Amino acid sequence: MPSAESNGTNGHSAFQFFNVIDGKTRDSKDHHQVIDPRTEEPLWDAPLATSQDLDDAVEAAARAFKTWKKSSTAERQQAVHDVANVILENVDILTEVQMRETGKSKPMSKFDVERAAWHFEYYRTVALEDELQYEDDTVKIIATHAPIGVLGAISPWNFPLILSTVKVVSALATGNCVIIKPSPFTPYSLLKFCELAQAVLPPGVFQAVNGGAELGEQMTLHAGIHHISFTGTIAVGQRILRNCANTMKKVILELAGNNACIVCDDADLEKVVPQVAIGALFHAGQVCVASKRLYVHESLYDRFLDMLVEESKKFAVDDENSVSFGPLSNKANYDRAVGIVEDCKKNGYKIVTGGDVRPKEKGFWIPPTIVARPPEDSLLVREEQFAPIVPVMSWTEEDDVIARANLDNAGLGASVYTPDLERAQKIARQLESGTVWINQFERPHHAGFFGGWKLSGFGGELGKQGLLHYCHTQSLQIAKP
Repeated sequence: MPSAESNGTNGHSAFQFFNVIDGKTRDSKDHHQVIDPRTEEPLWDAPLATSQDLDDAVEAAARAFKTWKKSSTAERQQAVHDVANVILENVDILTEVQMRETGKSKPMSKFDVERAAWHFEYYRTVALEDELQYEDDTVKIIATHAPIGVLGAISPWNFPLILSTVKVVSALATGNCVIIKPSPFTPYSLLKFCELAQAVLPPGVFQAVNGGAELGEQMTLHAGIHHISFTGTIAVGQRILRNCANTMKKVILELAGNNACIVCDDADLEKVVPQVAIGALFHAGQVCVASKRLYVHESLYDRFLDMLVEESKKFAVDDENSVSFGPLSNKANYDRAVGIVEDCKKNGYKIVTGGDVRPKEKGFWIPPTIVARPPEDSLLVREEQFAPIVPVMSWTEEDDVIARANLDNAGLGASVYTPDLERAQKIARQLESGTVWINQFERPHHAGFFGGWKLSGFGGELGKQGLLHYCHTQSLQIAKP
């Protein structure tokens, strides 16, 4: 277990972790430990919150909401700016903690921490305003935006800080209070972030409780929580949606994306292949919008495949400081990925590079693995891999490739590569995905609305429009004298 240092809050070690309830740290009699994905050694104790802890957090949030909902836009924007500063002032400890729990390299983890601060800084200057909807001689109709109440945020493990801070800042900027539950695979960075943020926020406005699926279930059923934002799998998202119906909670779900990448016949492969490789292999493919299925025009297929194999060598398992590649973040995802590779081998699919499921003695590593022309009904193509295992298929007719791209579980993102921007937009507008990237690899932008279609999501976040999903819209219809 890594050693502790004495630069935490309230005299605690930086590597001691607590639930955070009503502005105070709270330990638990029960703890669990996460396994370092690089070394397979246990990390620090993380407290497991009880049902009473959750009830106490909800009660504290309800008290805080009475005041926080009345705060002005300027006051909230100052608060999110202050939280951004807390992140940046503690970038070293947050980088170290997240690096250990996710398996990311130090440069990659530091980028994540800094990106989390960017989310807060963006909403320092972006807010919802009252909107004049209609006016005539008899009536003036204004849309205003009221906070919902207490948000329950249930966070993923692949980008624990980046994806969670989207939920936290969206809630705070719109006058809500938020209780966050980290993934049990990556509890440390979020617990530490919440602890540090207490220095600049009123008690009860931002709290953290740690636990597994049972605690998450309790959050979705709790009558005192008015809104759930979840990032994770389709199956869990569907269960959350059913649970939230009991109390008519507002719900945001960002779910799996079996995203298609379409490379057209006029693409410049010297420019495109490096972009596609990053889109498919960054963070070992553990990205919600990663390119999970590559469709390359038949006229370019062989050359593209050769170039992609060569480019994949830059994503090496022996590069300890890689800014783009690392191990799979936990044993469960590693075992799932091994199952996909073994299925490819069992069915005789052509693995043109990679395929070794144990390239190092320690760590949950799988090297970049590229599979040529697997069938559309294969496990590799049909299901999101969430691993560096990339199927490369060919196409000749646009209507055909668009139809193949539009799976029910492929509604989160897609990408299109062609220098003909009119053609690119024509294809993009036929793809059933919440975001389509044109001539760039897939990465959500803090200023662009992000949400999934079909099985990939419900509602959305990011950008100014994303704030609408953290509010009630109230229509004020004012009679004129």
